Amino acid sequence: MNIIRLILKEIAHRKMNFLLGALAAAAAVTLFTAFFTSSQASQRETIRLMRDMGYNLRIIHKNADMSEYWSKGYTDLTLPQETAELFTKEKDLMFTHILATLKKPVEWNGKRIILVGISTEVSPEGKKKPSMIFSIKPGTAYAGYTLAQEMGVSRGDTIELGGKPLKIENTLQEEGSESDIFLYVDLSDAQAILNLPGQVNEIKALDCYCQIPGVDPLDMMRQQVAAAYPDVKLFQISSIAKARMDQRHMLEMYFAWIMPIIAVACGVWIAAMVMINARERREEIGVLRALGYGSGKIAGLFLGKAILIGLIGACAGFALGTIMALRIGPAMFPETAKSIQTDWATLRWALILTPAFAAVSSFIPTMLAVSQDPAETLRPE
Repeated sequence: MNIIRLILKEIAHRKMNFLLGALAAAAAVTLFTAFFTSSQASQRETIRLMRDMGYNLRIIHKNADMSEYWSKGYTDLTLPQETAELFTKEKDLMFTHILATLKKPVEWNGKRIILVGISTEVSPEGKKKPSMIFSIKPGTAYAGYTLAQEMGVSRGDTIELGGKPLKIENTLQEEGSESDIFLYVDLSDAQAILNLPGQVNEIKALDCYCQIPGVDPLDMMRQQVAAAYPDVKLFQISSIAKARMDQRHMLEMYFAWIMPIIAVACGVWIAAMVMINARERREEIGVLRALGYGSGKIAGLFLGKAILIGLIGACAGFALGTIMALRIGPAMFPETAKSIQTDWATLRWALILTPAFAAVSSFIPTMLAVSQDPAETLRPE
C-alpha cells in the first residue's frame, strides 16, 4: 500500500509529466486501434478494387493461334461449355470467378459488332465469391457505350439479332476500349444466334492471391489445368496480375511498417518523460534514499507510474481509436464499411501490451535513477 500511495502522490505532484506520458500511450493505442479496426475493411476494399480491374486469366483451346487471338480478340476454336462447369468441381484450384464466354463478330443492321455471350459466373466449391460482372437474363442485352450511341438504342428498346428478339436491359458507361462496341447477351442466346449450341470459345477467371515460396503460381495453375483438361491452355494477363500483386504487397508492407514506427516513437516519448522526471527529481530521490527507501521502492515508484500510464493510455486510446475508425472508416471504405466494427480483442491486447511497453520504455531511466548515490545527489553544486 505504501508504494501505491507514493505513486499517487508522485502523480499528484507531477501532473503534467503524467498527462504527457499518458498522452503518448493513448496516441499509440489510438492510431493502432484506428488502423487495425479499419484494416479489414481496407484490405477488403483493396481486394475489391483490384478485382474490379477484371479477369486476368484466359483459358482457350490448346490449338488456338495466339497471333490470331490477339489481333482479333477471340479465337474461332471452341470448347464445350461443360469445361467451365467442371472446373468448379476441382479441388485446390488456384483461381476463381470462372466465366464462360462466346465472343464472335456479327452483322446488325449493316454494321459489324462484337456479340459476347456470358454465362453465370461460378467458383470452385469452398471459394464462393460475389460476381465480378453483371448478370444477364435470357432475352435481354447490354449495349456498349459506342454501340448504343451509333445504333441509337436505349434502355427498354427491343432489337432483333439473328432472328432473335432482345430487349436492351441497359446501356453501359464509356470504357474507352473495344468493349464499347460489345453487345452482351446471355450465353444461351449467343449460342443460338451463332448456331453454336453448348459451345464457348473462352473461359475467364481470376487467380487467387497465393504465394508459395519457390513456386511460380502461373506454372502451377497451368499444370492443374493441363492435367485435368488436356484440350485447353491457360495464360495470364500479366499487367493486371502484377498490378493486383503490387497493390496487395504495398498494403501489407504499409501495415507492417507503420505500426512499429508508431510504437517506437511513442515508446521513446514515454521514456523521455520518465527520464526528464527522474532528472528533475534527483534531489528528492536522494532524500528518499537517505531516509531509507530502498532501490526496490524507488524503482516501483517509476515503473508503477509507467504501468498506470499504460493502462490509462490503453483505455483512452482504444476508445478514441474505435470512434475514429467507426466515424471515418465508412467514408474511406464505403464498399466494405460494414466490416468496420468494435474489436474488443484489441482492447484486451492493449491492456496487456501498453503497460508492459511503457514499463520497458521506462526501465533504463528508472535504473539510472535508483543507481544514484544519495551522497552525490545531495552534494551542493
